[in-house]
Amino acid sequence: MGDLDLRTPASMLKGGSKGPALAPGSPERSIFYQRIADKSMPMGPAKLSDAEQRVIHEWISGGAAAASPHPAGESGSGARIHWAFRPPERPPVPPVRSAGQVRTAVDRFLLSRLESRGIQPAPPADGATLLRRAYLNLIGLPPSLEEQETFLADRSPDAYEKVVEALLARPQYGERWARRWLDVVRYAESNGYERDGVKPHAWRYRDYVIDAFNRDKPFDRFLTEQLAGDEIEGSNDETQIATTFLRLGTWDDEPAEPMLDRYDQLDDVLGVTATAFLGLTLRCARCHDHKFEPFPQKDYYRLLAVFEPLKRPQDDRKDLDRLAGTDAELSAYRQAIAVADAQVSQIQRQIDDSRKAILKRLFENKNKTGAQGDLAWLEHAETVLAFQTEPAKRNKEQKALVESFNARLDREIASAGSAEENSRFEAWKKEIAAVNAARPKEPPRAYVWYEEGPRAPATYLLQRGDPAAPGEEVRPGVPSILGPASLEPPAASRRSTGRRLWLARWMTRPDHPLVARVIVNRLWQWHFGEGLVASENDFGLMGQRPSHPELLDYLATELIRSGWSLKHIQRLIVNSGAFRLSSAWNEQAGKLDPENALLWRWKPRRLEAEVIRDAALAVGSRLNLEMGGPSIFPPLPRAVLEGQSRPGEGWGQSDEKQAARRSIYIFVKRSLAVPELEVLDTPDTSSSCEQRPVSTTGPQALAFLNGESTHQQARAFARRVERLAGLEPAAQASTAFRLALARPPKPAELKAALEFLSLQQRQIDRDSRAQGAPPARAFLEAFCLVLLNSNEFFYLN
Repeated sequence: MGDLDLRTPASMLKGGSKGPALAPGSPERSIFYQRIADKSMPMGPAKLSDAEQRVIHEWISGGAAAASPHPAGESGSGARIHWAFRPPERPPVPPVRSAGQVRTAVDRFLLSRLESRGIQPAPPADGATLLRRAYLNLIGLPPSLEEQETFLADRSPDAYEKVVEALLARPQYGERWARRWLDVVRYAESNGYERDGVKPHAWRYRDYVIDAFNRDKPFDRFLTEQLAGDEIEGSNDETQIATTFLRLGTWDDEPAEPMLDRYDQLDDVLGVTATAFLGLTLRCARCHDHKFEPFPQKDYYRLLAVFEPLKRPQDDRKDLDRLAGTDAELSAYRQAIAVADAQVSQIQRQIDDSRKAILKRLFENKNKTGAQGDLAWLEHAETVLAFQTEPAKRNKEQKALVESFNARLDREIASAGSAEENSRFEAWKKEIAAVNAARPKEPPRAYVWYEEGPRAPATYLLQRGDPAAPGEEVRPGVPSILGPASLEPPAASRRSTGRRLWLARWMTRPDHPLVARVIVNRLWQWHFGEGLVASENDFGLMGQRPSHPELLDYLATELIRSGWSLKHIQRLIVNSGAFRLSSAWNEQAGKLDPENALLWRWKPRRLEAEVIRDAALAVGSRLNLEMGGPSIFPPLPRAVLEGQSRPGEGWGQSDEKQAARRSIYIFVKRSLAVPELEVLDTPDTSSSCEQRPVSTTGPQALAFLNGESTHQQARAFARRVERLAGLEPAAQASTAFRLALARPPKPAELKAALEFLSLQQRQIDRDSRAQGAPPARAFLEAFCLVLLNSNEFFYLN
């Protein structure tokens, strides 16, 4: 409010509207200290304590020295030496004493740190635990009984590596890993806000991501297609669908301030691009220089200029999609459709002319004899006039009349027409049907932005982010702390400005300091639960420092060396000794590294909501592995559907088979969450989710112990157990453990299971004498429900 910047001594000396705020050596002459001392600042109830005030008094008295002369929003020398803003350099692989524990190069970096601290890693996990870990981590499904038996019987030294390779090749791998990327890009299929309208064909982007992971699409290409799939050479339906990434954010179909809403949309695009690919919080510089990072406000608007040419397909308040495909494909399709439309129009004119002739006879007959019986409606002059008016010239009331009486008129025309006339009508209808049958299949429709051509609108630096207060004009650019002194300007094409392709090419340069680091860090997080940089969406000055910087740079450079192959990095991680460790606790290691930052043990963590649902469907043999296509709508409680702003709207119905597909195919509606998923912390889709929160609450236990969905899974689980194990309780308990937890029960667990089954059966027998016959296998269903609610089923151990 007073144009005062307190981030550095230099800006304090410059001062604001009331002059310099700082007088080094004299707190009493320093205006900002005076305001602290008289308690007028900071505003609000949070005043500085006496101890804090003394610290500032001493600092000013001592000369007001500072570590860096540059504000955070300027690219000073301190910011330039920040580790994340320097290109990654491939470090040497460190030697270790425990060479026998090394499985991949990853282990050398981890073991060297552990050895330097005198920490002994936990022993390897047993085979059953490791197999379940690999399956749930890589494909999000538990191993079958046959897969368990095959692995445990394989004594070859590469038995585990063969499992990893097989899992990476399975189509379910893409479904598992696509869901993680969808968190990062704020994926949803509705717009949010009150009406929360559907984003037409947004599901095609989900299928694109699944396919990209399964094909191991090089990450530099994956990035480029999502930013500029319509601008690249050879652009086609696949690459254009990829740009749905840009349009997945919330959208207000009736904004109070349209211009502000326009810049809110572009801010969302810029923000998710910076966060997902660069790990930067650039959105904070929309209204002013970033308070904590070296990003002046001009950097924000230079990057915004890259997205300024984008236009949103819409018809007033209706959100639209567009046809996707190559120029040649779309041109040929439109030409073929135009020819077919012309043929249909020509035939339709013949039909209309014949109908008019018959209609004229009807009207003449009515005028001569008077309308009677079914023709009485022709007495209404307004109706006659409506039909006699050309369709394009009819008003709203006339259109309604024609719609109301059209079917009756068709019957009258058919009965009034001669045999020859009716024969011609039938022939024309067949001709139209033949033309329509020969129409080419419509190309895929994509939910995308578009550009109108090579000319771009001007972009201005908005004072305090206000579209009504434009400042200087800016050209497309990248953050000055990251970019070289000069970059070639974007090259426009006939169809677009080329700005997004220009940005993508800069981001995927081998010497770019962030892109490779950010994605390998995400891979590490998705495998181990936390990234080497724990603030996965923030690699800036305020982000966390990497726990293993050399390993991070090794993986980043290895990604580029491999041709940007994500599966290559995953092999290094999943085949490592670190990934195979047990979760056994070591007292000495726990004292030295209680947070397990050095990864001396496997850290158990709860599985994501989708994996828990899919695993429950799988153990009951109900999971439908059909892939791709429009989203599904599992049944929801009436109370949930009625809780929407428009009760009952926006949620379809899927049959039982479709509703049992994998959770990634469930329609993602911003204002309506599936309760069994929401209760397990599915992300807020309004912004990028770097890491899902994990809560432990009472409603979770209630939902999974009492919910109809879980009971349905338990019934299917029990039927499968009985089919595989027969009626012998010990065999049933053992089979159920192996299906749900991928291991046999321990002796104590088997004993407890048999006691539970026996007690349940006796209790059910007693109840049945009073209430009638119990459902078949009810006691086994109760046992299966317990396993589905066990910690071990919910956790990746």
